Amino acid sequence: MKPRLLNRSNESRQAFSIKRNRFPNFLKIRHYHPELELVYIAESTGTRFVGDNIEKFEPGELVLLGENLPHMWLNDKDYFHPDSDLVADALCIHFKEDFTGNPFLELAGTEPLIELFKTARRGIRFINLEFPAAEMMQDLAKEKDEFQRLLQLLKLLYKLAKHSKTKLLSSEGYLERKPEENSDKTHEFIFKNFTKQILLSDVAAIANMNPTAFSRYFKRIHRKTFSRYLIEIRIGYACKLLIENKISVSSACYESGFNNISNFNKQFRSIMNMNPSQYTKQHQSVE
Repeated sequence: MKPRLLNRSNESRQAFSIKRNRFPNFLKIRHYHPELELVYIAESTGTRFVGDNIEKFEPGELVLLGENLPHMWLNDKDYFHPDSDLVADALCIHFKEDFTGNPFLELAGTEPLIELFKTARRGIRFINLEFPAAEMMQDLAKEKDEFQRLLQLLKLLYKLAKHSKTKLLSSEGYLERKPEENSDKTHEFIFKNFTKQILLSDVAAIANMNPTAFSRYFKRIHRKTFSRYLIEIRIGYACKLLIENKISVSSACYESGFNNISNFNKQFRSIMNMNPSQYTKQHQSVE
């Protein structure tokens, strides 16, 4: 099922919006919006869908989602029972990447924010925060002065940008089939050709390096081998085909660059911790 565009626009000319969502359950719609979203789960449990990522969620998690990244927090079945007294409680901030104005993000010292927003396009879960992010969000919700609100949000985002212990959620392969404008020639080649056979020697030649040197360089930069990186791109794209285009597992296999079903299933399980059929069923169960 293709995600639904939701209107999260701020009509009051404020730089951002902050809202506490406290209901019997969260919105059961896989959706996206051009605003970034910072979410703190105060209460409730269930399954979180972000791009092609599927994970359980619990109270206390903090996640930053980039612009137009499909997502949904699906509560456990007990939350939908007519007699349930369970509560889904979350604090959400929505803002545009340029919510302070583009000239601000061109100033020296704002590089951590730029990198944070770029990384958030895959979704970021923050782990073991060493500062009270939830309390900062709660104070931000109570603040009435618009200038102080803006300063507090910038302080919070800067602290998150400097926090090193995070987990990226969605894969690169799910997000796009073309590289960013500032990517190098090797990444441009990978994204243009990952559905075809790509040899390490082909990419190394583009980088003007021999295969051995390029392999070491790639692993140092990406903290994974070139072959693993390529497999992750292909699996991410296969996930997009399965859940949005609703094609068969075999079609997703060949269209994403694999040449046999057995290897596709093996690699899919190693990355997604489930086979393609199970992955598809998880998404179909919420349609």
